[in-house]
Amino acid sequence: MTSTVLVSIRNLVKYFDISGGWLEQLRFTGGRIVRQRDVVKAVNNVSFDINRGETVSVVGESGCGKSTLARTVMGLYPPNSGEIYYQGKRIDGLSEKHLKPYRTKMQMVFQDPYASLNPRMTVEKILKEPIRFHHPEMNRDMVEEKIIHVMKQVGIDPDWRDRHPHEFSGGQRQRISIARALTIDPDFIVADEPIAALDVSIQAQILNLLMELQQDNNLTYLFISHDLSVVRHISDKVAVMYLGTLCEFGETAQLFAGPQHPYTRALLSAIPKIGERFSHTRLQGDVPTPINLPPGCVFNTRCPHAKDVCLRHLPDLTRQQDGSFVACHGVAEGWLA
Repeated sequence: MTSTVLVSIRNLVKYFDISGGWLEQLRFTGGRIVRQRDVVKAVNNVSFDINRGETVSVVGESGCGKSTLARTVMGLYPPNSGEIYYQGKRIDGLSEKHLKPYRTKMQMVFQDPYASLNPRMTVEKILKEPIRFHHPEMNRDMVEEKIIHVMKQVGIDPDWRDRHPHEFSGGQRQRISIARALTIDPDFIVADEPIAALDVSIQAQILNLLMELQQDNNLTYLFISHDLSVVRHISDKVAVMYLGTLCEFGETAQLFAGPQHPYTRALLSAIPKIGERFSHTRLQGDVPTPINLPPGCVFNTRCPHAKDVCLRHLPDLTRQQDGSFVACHGVAEGWLA
């Protein structure tokens, strides 16, 4: 890892056991009763770096593991295996006591601002809570000054700090959520689809706010989204996920201009282009269940280029000549142009 790398994810795996109780795990198979556990393989061996000051977006279909990846990086979910580094120091598996110093540097903005804000607390109390917890040495005047500062930064009138979340619009509530993340001066913010629950007319305002805050506060973003036009606008790099697996990772302009993985090509072909004939690559078949992933490449059941090797072996994420990373046998062996 170089000195510019802020967050590094190495071979991250996150599974969820949904087997239920002991009796629910019993199955009658082959004339006998066997015990079977059901495990959702949400994130499978994902690796990439996030450099300081840049925005890395994670895209993919619903259920591909984007949000699970984000929450695992933040420590909200413990990983089953793999490693997470912050400024070169490994932070996965740390106790709450030892993880606390990193909480001031890593914050999260959730998709639904109404669900993530306590409806019984005023805006002032919502913003004051993280400051009091992480910086008990700050006196009353310092806390008040900080609250006023972050409210102005996100475009909320400080005179409204005695109001409750339900007294604000959706866009204003998301601004308050962003302000809460800024109260303890983080370096790294995970934004989990922060505009998905907002009106289209408000989405651009929140995006522009995030970009302005990034410039003013030297922030680094992990941005989760399913909106490719938004991703293209805000991102420096893009990670494409399918069924919990990282398919392609590279510079935004490069990836949008020349996607290499068949799934990335199909995903980007869904974007209408002004002045061009719309030609969407339609994928055949249904997305397999993450409980029972197909052998080999996880995309082989829907890939129009799949060969025998794709059905038997999982491709490695390999670096290409242009600096991007692709997990595809066709790209690695040269038969997929």
